[in-house]
Amino acid sequence: MPVVSLLWTPPEKFVEQSNLTAYASWLKQVHGLEFRDYAALRQWSVEYPEKFWETIAGYFKIIWRRPYELVMSRDPMPYTQWFSGGQLNYAEHVFRNATDKHPAILFRSERHPLTAVSWAELREKVAALQEYFLSAGVRPGDRIAAYLPCIPEATICLLAAMSIGAVWSSCSPDFGTSSVVERFRQIEPTVLIAVDGYSYSGKKFDRMAEVVSLSKSFPSLKKTILIPYLNAAPASGDGDILNLVSWAEVMSTPHGDLQFTPVDFSHPVWILYSSGTTGIPKAITHNHGGVLLEHFKYLAFHNDVKPGERFFWFTTTGWMMWNYLNATLLQGATIVLYDGNPGYPDMYVLWKLAEAAPIHHFGTSAPYLIACNKAGIRPGEEFNLASLRSLSSTGSPLPPEGFDYVYDHIKKELWLCSMSGGTDVCTAFVGGCPWLPVYEGEIQCRALGCDMYAWDENGNPVWNEVGEMVIKKAMPSMPVFFWGDPSFERYKSSYFDTYPGVWRHGDWLKITPRETLVISGRSDATLNRQGVRIGTAEIYRAVDTIAEIKDSLIVNIELPRGGDYMPLFVVMREGFSLTAEITAKIKQVLRQTYSPRHVPDDIIAVDDIPYTISGKKMEMPVKNILSGRAPEKAANAGSVKNPGSLEFFKAFREKIPEGVG
Repeated sequence: MPVVSLLWTPPEKFVEQSNLTAYASWLKQVHGLEFRDYAALRQWSVEYPEKFWETIAGYFKIIWRRPYELVMSRDPMPYTQWFSGGQLNYAEHVFRNATDKHPAILFRSERHPLTAVSWAELREKVAALQEYFLSAGVRPGDRIAAYLPCIPEATICLLAAMSIGAVWSSCSPDFGTSSVVERFRQIEPTVLIAVDGYSYSGKKFDRMAEVVSLSKSFPSLKKTILIPYLNAAPASGDGDILNLVSWAEVMSTPHGDLQFTPVDFSHPVWILYSSGTTGIPKAITHNHGGVLLEHFKYLAFHNDVKPGERFFWFTTTGWMMWNYLNATLLQGATIVLYDGNPGYPDMYVLWKLAEAAPIHHFGTSAPYLIACNKAGIRPGEEFNLASLRSLSSTGSPLPPEGFDYVYDHIKKELWLCSMSGGTDVCTAFVGGCPWLPVYEGEIQCRALGCDMYAWDENGNPVWNEVGEMVIKKAMPSMPVFFWGDPSFERYKSSYFDTYPGVWRHGDWLKITPRETLVISGRSDATLNRQGVRIGTAEIYRAVDTIAEIKDSLIVNIELPRGGDYMPLFVVMREGFSLTAEITAKIKQVLRQTYSPRHVPDDIIAVDDIPYTISGKKMEMPVKNILSGRAPEKAANAGSVKNPGSLEFFKAFREKIPEGVG
């Protein structure tokens, strides 16, 4: 195999003091199990999933309000049942970590200085909101929808919803109304919680009109809670919000101590959304017990988070990493929140936060690290990062240059955790291990309990070559179902249509001889922008509203030197050409309807869009051609309705940049 640079080896003390070592010692002492290395431990975890996940429940002292009867049923995915009969509550495990030794939350935004929320204050506010929910008639299983930025109030609302068994779902306020409606309409929320607006890049964005519209879009709504985040008092128009109640009124609700409603292990905890590639975004529903065990496992053993440490991830509430960030409270850590543009007023803003907090675990995306490098940012030289001991990257593959940047210009004695997972499981399948070294451009390991392989198109495992990422055995944090999909048809078609009974995730994966991993992008048409998965269907729905556009096709390409490139190809209606005004209109519609991340890097006029004989746009063949794959391998000519349309893309391949910037 090619020579790959060894960038970091965990010091002996680092390994000895890791949570993973403590767990291995416990396994030996309590269960008589001993493993020579990580590979042996992981192999046991996937060969004996019932035993492994039961040890996770035991090691982390899960609070069972009713004992379970069976760890794992023999039903195939997606029907596998976990810890049948058991009852618990996710939020109860968060608050058993309450302490006055360190804060629960640190928060900073473009407009707010670094402030702390104590555990006592967090508990008090969650208790007040819990009581308000109950008084408003919210019951276990009811949905709480949130239109909120990454602020402490969002965490308070999440914990209050979980504490009573309500089902949480959130979108970031930079999403346009139609994008939010098509997500929340599926789940029929009982309560909507929203802000009046937000700031980004130093500009104010009033969202009162959007909140008014949302409050009238869901017949199931009983209350709309408004948080005055942009202005101390929202601008006129709040009187048009249906069933309005102010955040101040909610927080003044008389209440007792915080209580926790026991729910079944499989009871829904939150709903996340797919990208919407093939239509309306799928409402991916996770369960209390499954994500609880998974978050304990991953955060403790693969991120090595410890009580009192400060854990940061740059994210919005519309990305699963926000849920994951809040999960570090399970470890007794302090979560560090930031709301705003990570590049405003300059690229130093998050590194200043890392020094000021100070942050022990810094989470970001590959494009951010590449952008810092391109901008000449040298955090290790300009800031005191003595407390920083791990840096995690996800959202898209981190290229070798990104690894080099971290060790050359951030910190040499740093554990770099490149990781990958998804909204589908609200965790990572592959990522860090405190026992293993870090090699340039490679992810350290497959996670414990994750029976993952790379397969070819015939379902045969491949080693040291690229194949489809598949998972052969169920994991507790896999979705319990998609909301509104009682027959499991959308669920099965999403993951099990290629290999029956085996989860196909949609990533290209290579497992090296040393069992490190390289992920080379998506194997489907999903657009991945700055860690947020966007469906092509969303783009088309917006572009189709522009009269001058006849047809369109969009792809997102992972660049060899890091980052990505998202061009939109359009066919103009007869009598129109792609002018600067029409280009600006397309960008404006996408930004206002959905979000800034939906705006393409380039808009290019073409004569024709390739279609299959059955009438489907050929997104993946175009992406593969633009990524450098031979056209005859990217598309079967016999399946193309208009094969001449591919000629443009073969020529356009030479015009694509090699890297970001």
